[in-house]
Amino acid sequence: MKLSLNWIKDYVEIPNDIELTKLAYDLTMSTVEVEDMLILRKEFDNMVVGVVLEVLPHPNADKLVVCKVDTGDEEIREIVCGGTNLSKNMKVAVARPGSMVRWHGEGDLIEMKKAKVRGVESYGMICASAEIGLFDLFPAESDEIIIDLSAFSAPAGTHLADALGLDDVILEIDNKSLTNRPDLWGHYGMAREFAAIYNLSMKKTIDNETSSNDHAHSQTSITPTPYSLTSTPSFTPTPSFITIDDTTRCSRYIGVEIDGVSTKPAPFEIQSRIWRVGMRPINAIVDITNYVMLATGQPTHAFDSDVISGNIIVRKAADKEKLLLLSGKELTLSTEDLVIADEKEPIALAGVMGGEKDSILPNTKNIILEIASFNALSVRRTAMRHEIRTESSTRFEKNIDPNRCDITLSIAMKLFADVFPDMKVTKYQDNFPVPLEKNEINVSLKWLEKRLGNSIKKEQMLDILDRLGFIADIKNDNMNIIVPSWRSTGDISIADDIVEEILRIHGLERFAETPIVTTFEGAINQPKIDIDRKIREYLAFRCGLQEIFTYPWDNDEYVNAVFPNANEALKLSDPPSPTEANLRYSLIPNLCKATADNLRYLNEFAIFESAMVFSAKEYTSPYDKHESLPLQRRNVAGAIVGTPEDLDNLFRRTKGILEAISDYTHIEPISLKQIEKPIWADNTVWLNV
Repeated sequence: MKLSLNWIKDYVEIPNDIELTKLAYDLTMSTVEVEDMLILRKEFDNMVVGVVLEVLPHPNADKLVVCKVDTGDEEIREIVCGGTNLSKNMKVAVARPGSMVRWHGEGDLIEMKKAKVRGVESYGMICASAEIGLFDLFPAESDEIIIDLSAFSAPAGTHLADALGLDDVILEIDNKSLTNRPDLWGHYGMAREFAAIYNLSMKKTIDNETSSNDHAHSQTSITPTPYSLTSTPSFTPTPSFITIDDTTRCSRYIGVEIDGVSTKPAPFEIQSRIWRVGMRPINAIVDITNYVMLATGQPTHAFDSDVISGNIIVRKAADKEKLLLLSGKELTLSTEDLVIADEKEPIALAGVMGGEKDSILPNTKNIILEIASFNALSVRRTAMRHEIRTESSTRFEKNIDPNRCDITLSIAMKLFADVFPDMKVTKYQDNFPVPLEKNEINVSLKWLEKRLGNSIKKEQMLDILDRLGFIADIKNDNMNIIVPSWRSTGDISIADDIVEEILRIHGLERFAETPIVTTFEGAINQPKIDIDRKIREYLAFRCGLQEIFTYPWDNDEYVNAVFPNANEALKLSDPPSPTEANLRYSLIPNLCKATADNLRYLNEFAIFESAMVFSAKEYTSPYDKHESLPLQRRNVAGAIVGTPEDLDNLFRRTKGILEAISDYTHIEPISLKQIEKPIWADNTVWLNV
């Protein structure tokens, strides 16, 4: 996930004296892993706004012109250009000598230098958008169309990053470190985290997301209304037009019908912000919904209300019901899918993607804005079942706080009112049948001190929890803690979570290292573990094989390649993907996959794995005679890989490893015999042991 530091600063005033490297380090050590930082300004080094003073024909080329350009220097520059839309007084992007561009938007970056073009000396280049990485912000029909910056107020010589508001730092966050933090999938949540780390006050933006305690950086609370951020606060209630049939999979649904919008381009600031963090601007309606999602982490969706028949119904799909998605993919649904429907048919796959029928079209004038809360497990299973991954499903499957819909509504309505000042809200409904209950945790102070392993004063603990939005008070030895709603969706639920919160904000580096105290007891005879250890050490240390560890499930592609027509695997009830639905009954398929993956980088290598395989035919009752479990056996498998020309040596090495294994591991000697090689195993040596 990408984050704009400027956007985060909308919500919290991060001191300018905090170096970027320290900012990234502190966030990594306390919250999430920062994988990279992009200083966007550097991407436009030596690029400035130029004003075209004259456009003259090139003396030696019909398709080129010679422009006299004011670039803010002491002298007027001559630049040869092939742009077809150049005109006098036009503002353009000029790549000076020393800047890095992509010629015609293709290939690697090259450094601009002074050069003669058909006999005329040219000072740098007047740029098309694709040549400097701005095509999504300034789309053009061809690379001969020059960026027109005439609408921007920047004078000649202004650094391009300053002219376009691109003087920003982009933080790239490892998504895996965000898995259990749904509150951080937006700039507002990350700003709140920075406020806690550095003990800063959040800016008093309008915010419906409140906690009951009045801590230092609490927000200004307002009453949720559909016009809470517009200049027209009045509102007339409308009849109900939203029904939630399945409240277990949809706990809240806000619908706002807005008339008087259009698909004109969004203001450049909105386009720029969503582009900086990896999304492509489309039109004002879509860009606002994406902007709001990136700001708060709460996905939203806009339907064209003129194509919706009657009311909105949130329901489970009928078996084999059809839905054509925005992407053009037609789905055959099941009752396991949750859909948004009108009174005729489904119009969206809840939490995943909208339908083509209701999509925002070039002539869309009226919309229904959806802000909803869907069950995380339902969204995850639906996305996996239909093999669809979207920005929306990625967030919903983390279990979003339904109270976040309030701040999302406020920001969305503010943006729609600003972009479409003549718009009108004709319908509004907030259907909230299943409010979220905040988690409450009681923990002993003595227990906390023991787990923390360091003496932290109770006042410090209370301060840290307060900065994180928790409500905590102490009576005698007991600390009672009420978890804020944005951390009550599965993230913080037990006392150990409180320990982690205090530790990460207090700073792990502030805890002194202490030796582990343990008592050594007599050795336990575990022959199975001992022999596995000996085999692994023999293969790794004496034979030079690299040990690998793979997942306990198989990929169908490799199972079918190795064991045609085999059907001996246990099925997973909740597989990681549709093609990985079986537990392994052999190590060979995963070993083949690992071999194929490594062959992309190496021509010669040797690998092995020692792991459990699962039987679908044999069962055992190791713990309870009334309980039957699939039999698990430990297998070992290896692959020695080289070129076809070295096949004899590979065979001898493999044979030697197997013949000598009993000497070093004290197992019974292995006997080898020749078998007919399968016709599908070209250049593969198979030894039947």
